[in-house]
Amino acid sequence: MATQKKLMMIASRGSLDWAYPPFILGSTAAALDMEVSIFFTFYGLTLLLKDLKPKVTPSGNPAMPMKMPFGPKWFQGLNWPMPNMIINNVPFFDSFVTAMMKKTFKNKGVASIPELRDICVEAGVKMIACQMTMDVFGFSKHDFIDGIEFAGAATALEIGSESDMQFFL
Repeated sequence: MATQKKLMMIASRGSLDWAYPPFILGSTAAALDMEVSIFFTFYGLTLLLKDLKPKVTPSGNPAMPMKMPFGPKWFQGLNWPMPNMIINNVPFFDSFVTAMMKKTFKNKGVASIPELRDICVEAGVKMIACQMTMDVFGFSKHDFIDGIEFAGAATALEIGSESDMQFFL
């Protein structure tokens, strides 16, 4: 009799572009009948907040191609390299890039981060908030969505040691 495979991920980044991997992999693995645990630490912890507002951080990813979610197909297919001068000096550029990326995802039929997070909760993905990070950043348990656990590094290591696959995101 086959045993259920286990996947453990550590989500350490909370920007919009880094929010997709743990929730897509987690929901997909749960749909494939895997036991899934995600340990949210440092900036990844913000993905469990009730008030979820992840943004794209273009200055953190200068290789990011910029695609436009509007216009004719040829225009949408162009890569718009963003020079550091624009990324770092144009006010509210991260808000603009975030809006464009969200529109592109929507146009391509990709679920939003809140939708993917809800799917993970409904699918029984174990989501664990790092207690130390909560203490350092001044969060309380009331700041987070329902249905998550709170634990420390020892718990993450124990889960990881028992898992078939481990990812650090």
